[in-house]
Amino acid sequence: MLSAMIPAPGSATYREVFAVGQFRVLFGSYTLFLAGETVRTLALSVTVYAATGSPLLSALAYAAGFLPYAVGGTLLLALADRLPPRTVMIGYEVLRAAVSAVLAAGLLPVPGMLALVFVTGLPSAVASAARTALLPDLLDGDRYVLGRAVFSMAAGGTQVLGFAAGGLLIAAAGAPGALWITAATCLASAGLLRLRLADHPRRRTGGAAGAGETWRVNRELLGRPAVRGLLLAHWAAPALMVGAEGVLVPYAARAGAPDAAGPLFAAVAAGMFAGNLIVGRLVRPADRERLAGPLALALGVPLLGFAPGPAPGYAAVLLAVSGFGVAYQLALARRFLDAVPETRRGQAFGLLLTGTMTLQGLAAAAGGALGEVADPGLVVTLAGAASATAALLSWRTLSPSRRP
Repeated sequence: MLSAMIPAPGSATYREVFAVGQFRVLFGSYTLFLAGETVRTLALSVTVYAATGSPLLSALAYAAGFLPYAVGGTLLLALADRLPPRTVMIGYEVLRAAVSAVLAAGLLPVPGMLALVFVTGLPSAVASAARTALLPDLLDGDRYVLGRAVFSMAAGGTQVLGFAAGGLLIAAAGAPGALWITAATCLASAGLLRLRLADHPRRRTGGAAGAGETWRVNRELLGRPAVRGLLLAHWAAPALMVGAEGVLVPYAARAGAPDAAGPLFAAVAAGMFAGNLIVGRLVRPADRERLAGPLALALGVPLLGFAPGPAPGYAAVLLAVSGFGVAYQLALARRFLDAVPETRRGQAFGLLLTGTMTLQGLAAAAGGALGEVADPGLVVTLAGAASATAALLSWRTLSPSRRP
């Protein structure tokens, strides 16, 4: 149990984080969001692969929730500071519910499904930015860092349950049944936000909030060396690691265990959960920074073990160790918050999330494309090598003694 763990000296505790009622509401809605998104991703990817037998289309189904960030983050992101965050989050949950219902009804062919998920995902960058930028308004100091850790653990833990439950749901009720459940979680999240979350004001008023301002502020943020270095350190190594996730469905199928795809995805999420729990709870803030480089390197190095084509059980262990490395981002959380202006906070977090999701979507798609002509195990190995190389290239930023 969390309360039984001994906190590192000078650190906040998870008890202090969850003592904040508004954080509990935000966390609850985020958990519902993750659960629905995880089930939808697995159901869509499995459905597309079953219908087409194509690793590329399966990877595109997996990436369809990522790639809209590229467009939304360049055209709409200024809205994250211009609109009340609760309004943005509720509106996007209602939209997700409608999309999931259309997918569940089976009204569209595979290309239509992918197009629908992409187009309606464009506001996702704004909604995610609004949620993330609200967190430092609710938590301060090291409590904010642990709040970020809790969100990352939710991403890992909910995906563990979501992929496992999604596999069971697909087996029991088919993909349509799983997608109807996704629609229900979206509506539940919207209701929780509407009834329990305070209506925080917008951060900026006046002037236009279209693509022009989004581009201008993004350029301004990227023009700051400290911000740019931290963004690249957040983006590169995890995105390249996700290239491996883009071929996990065909990897399981080639291994003769197609039902193992869910557990393989869950292994990555379990590693993320464990890494954020242990590093956030037991490691002092200064030591987190010293571990940032080695942890970032751990994202890719374990994936080199896919070269001999391990059985799904061994593959899951390697993926879990890789997921553990995501905890390196805890060392960067406070530094990034301090590096951006408060009036641009929503867009700064949106830019961080946009780059993350866009690059991860592209990496997953690239992995699927390579999987059309190469063995999935080789694709995972190459993704691991690329991720480790990116971590080494970011070592200057990751090193606490040589901050940008």
